Amino acid sequence: MLGLLLLAGCAAAPPRNPADICAIFTEKDDWYEGVRQAELKWGLPIPVQMAIIRHESDFVEDARPPKVRFLGIPLWHPTSAYGYGQVLDGTWELYTERSGNAGGDRDDLADVADFLGWYAHQSQNRLGVSKRDAYNLYLAYHEGWGGWQRRSYLSKPWLMNIARKVAATAQTYERQLYRCRPDREAAAD
Repeated sequence: MLGLLLLAGCAAAPPRNPADICAIFTEKDDWYEGVRQAELKWGLPIPVQMAIIRHESDFVEDARPPKVRFLGIPLWHPTSAYGYGQVLDGTWELYTERSGNAGGDRDDLADVADFLGWYAHQSQNRLGVSKRDAYNLYLAYHEGWGGWQRRSYLSKPWLMNIARKVAATAQTYERQLYRCRPDREAAAD
């Protein structure tokens, strides 16, 4: 029992104020550099990256979907989704093989930011979805490229609602980031 408590204490705490991107970067000062590098490399705006991460994991580094329960007993996780981006095993493997980030980890925010940039870049090339379109990027992210093309999200009103929340969060983060971003002139391009 003590060992489990010690292991649980090793996970980094999520930011205290996830609704304010400036507060997040003040508290987690190493996060900004990771998402900025992904923005420069892939062109995915920082507010979109952070909005997806917030709605996927609420900034919990080792987040997983809740376990399936039978008679109140937790049994197994329904998917292999894990980490800040809730990335599935197979999708992460594809990313690490094709992106050059073979040592990347789903519980490292900078690696997940790079993954999101790579995924958005692929989504733009395959589907024509703008990297600034948080709504459709999130739908493509959740449903996969084939699912987005088939418009499978249309039968999932709950998912379209989450995508709207992701888009709204990205807009809020963009307004907030304007007031606190250290390199805001460079981002105006």
